[in-house]
Amino acid sequence: MGSFMDLDQGGKVQAYYIWIDGSGQNLRGKTKTMDGPIKSVDQLPVWNFDGSSCEQSEGVNSDVYLKPVSIFRDPFRRGDNILVMCECYTFDDKPHPSNKRSECLSVMEKVSAEHPWFGIEQEYTLYETDAVTPLGWPKNGFPGPQGPYYCAVGAQNVYGRKVVEAHYRACMYAGVKIAGSNAEVMPSQWEYQVGPCEGIDMGDHLWVSRWILCRVAEEFGVVVSFDPKPKSGEWNGAGCHTNISTLKMRQDGGMAHMVTAIEKMSHKQREHIEEYDPKKGEDNSRRLTGRHETASIDKFSYGVAHRGASIRIPRQCDKDGKGYFEDRRPASNCDPYSVTSRIMRTICDLD
Repeated sequence: MGSFMDLDQGGKVQAYYIWIDGSGQNLRGKTKTMDGPIKSVDQLPVWNFDGSSCEQSEGVNSDVYLKPVSIFRDPFRRGDNILVMCECYTFDDKPHPSNKRSECLSVMEKVSAEHPWFGIEQEYTLYETDAVTPLGWPKNGFPGPQGPYYCAVGAQNVYGRKVVEAHYRACMYAGVKIAGSNAEVMPSQWEYQVGPCEGIDMGDHLWVSRWILCRVAEEFGVVVSFDPKPKSGEWNGAGCHTNISTLKMRQDGGMAHMVTAIEKMSHKQREHIEEYDPKKGEDNSRRLTGRHETASIDKFSYGVAHRGASIRIPRQCDKDGKGYFEDRRPASNCDPYSVTSRIMRTICDLD
């Protein structure tokens, strides 16, 4: 296909509109031709799609509107071509129930004086094309037990590095604020980090990074899973650990503000769990068992450098007396708009 991608576009630009479907976790997208380079979302028209094919409407009233909200460079088509993150709206111009960004934006505007920074650690698992066998695992068996795979090197311990490296560079090209990556505890499981991003940007950047990952995986004939517990038994689950810091937390004496925020979160365990996976805790119940570096889904806890707690305060932040804390409860398939909105609503007493 490379030879065709080198063809001149005659001054036209391809804009790939991306949206979240009715599952709350899968991404869809389609391409629109524009007459020239796009510098702002204001230049992009509202579009629509068949919501009845995406779990977002019925066939008798199928059109769902796509409203562009942010732009990224397209690492696949390159040139002036772009990726466009969109919000979904119903026929009567109201935020679609699957559109969690609209509410998140409202929350972030209310707390803008706090200058909330987020950093999210996205874990995922690579599978063979059968979507059943993790990449590199025996077809009718299991690899050796966990231990040698985390941040490992060597073909005996690492599966899928080409996908990981391609995704990293593609995110950098696109303008996604990717911050790092590493192999995880379970073989074929990986993590990358996005941030710091302020306010609504966190959700935009993470969702687009997920789309890029799945698109890169297509090139290698590999399937990406964001399931929070892809394999039962003695295997780690997959999370979306969310790091949070307000301006006051980053300043001298910030530890007191961190502890205050954490204490507020301790009183809203149920409310947070319901926002931390698309099935209101059902997916996370398979992962948050109190084992495999997780806290129990039913109990709240926090501690310094404690990876079995609901919330971890990094050792360096404890030493510095300021910085950020990590909420370890969000599932790998969470909606970052819901997660970041819920955190700010709690710590800023918005409900």
